[in-house]
Amino acid sequence: MKREVWITGCGLISALGEGRAQHWSALGDSSVWQSRMDSRRHAPYSVHPMVALDLDRYIPRKGDQRAMGPLMHYGCYAAGMALAEAGVAGNAELLGRTHMIVAAPGGERDTAADEQILAARVGKEAGGRWLNEKMLTDLRPTLFLAQLPNLFAGNISIVHGVSGSSRTFMGEESAGIDSARIAWERIAGDQGDLFLVGGAFNADRPEVLLMFAQCGLLQGPPSTDFWHRPEAGMTLGSVGAFLVLEARDHAEARGARPLARLTGIVAAFSDRRPGSAASIARDHWVKLAEVNPPTAVLSGACGTGAITAEEHDFLAALPGAPAVRGTAAALGHSMEASFLANLGLAITCLEQGSLFPPLAPAEPIEVRGTSEARRLAVTGWGHHRGEGMALIERIG
Repeated sequence: MKREVWITGCGLISALGEGRAQHWSALGDSSVWQSRMDSRRHAPYSVHPMVALDLDRYIPRKGDQRAMGPLMHYGCYAAGMALAEAGVAGNAELLGRTHMIVAAPGGERDTAADEQILAARVGKEAGGRWLNEKMLTDLRPTLFLAQLPNLFAGNISIVHGVSGSSRTFMGEESAGIDSARIAWERIAGDQGDLFLVGGAFNADRPEVLLMFAQCGLLQGPPSTDFWHRPEAGMTLGSVGAFLVLEARDHAEARGARPLARLTGIVAAFSDRRPGSAASIARDHWVKLAEVNPPTAVLSGACGTGAITAEEHDFLAALPGAPAVRGTAAALGHSMEASFLANLGLAITCLEQGSLFPPLAPAEPIEVRGTSEARRLAVTGWGHHRGEGMALIERIG
């Protein structure tokens, strides 16, 4: 018999604010969440930038702050929030038994050093020797090493003292889904009691924006309806999202308060021929939600044309016509962190007992059904690959 999995801590930061209360408030007022998108700093593309953070709250040592870039700040900060809410922060005995599974993108560049090297390159003869010398003399090894993705988890361990096993996944949206899925499966299968899972994404990285722009995925002006955008329909958002997952018996033994029950998580990988992602999603729905169907769905759709349209049609055909919210319209799409952020938003909806207002009021799948929230499905379809779904329920 599988053990019941509870969520006992949540850390969520984004353009909408810090913590669940600020996110709920911002999502309740379209003028607020629409105003948080910045269309100037990376024109012609828009981003949902991170809210200003007081790093001292969860990364108290200045040396640790200097050793990280924004991406790792977001991860460490959100992880600290989740550990604090779960009552694990500062408890060496619990931290020593906390396993960590995190999703991280590639390491951040030192943009200033890149620009200096490019400027100095003008007029130099071709060849790799000069560049190798500049990399050896101009890059600070400590900063360079601190930005490697496999040290994403390492920095959290250093800052917060988490010293159980740790794994770091790369692979965009699928990495975030699998970080939560594997933790859930290990707890349910009695292979661990306490896990910290999460991810972060920094949408303000010029090289990341350049990459997605070259792939023809970023939305430029004018902004269009989220569910019916062209292939260039993605707007990125900075997010940090972490959860503490815990076996029910372990949480009860230490008197921890549950935020929600994580009933199950499933994931798969389709070849993305037309209809293949929807076919997998239908299988996921049967496994998780057919017996106890949710009243609502928080979708991780990214906004890019064909795959978002396919998810839209899948959601529109679901039995019971659950209400849907395409959360990337308000937060932006956050790759590795998007699925985890939606789990955090789902907790908020369960606490409030209802969904936040439709983000696309003219879209039928958002305005149909009931706004009641006692059991929610969370979907995660990658912009290029990977599909997942979770079922999350209110306790009591």
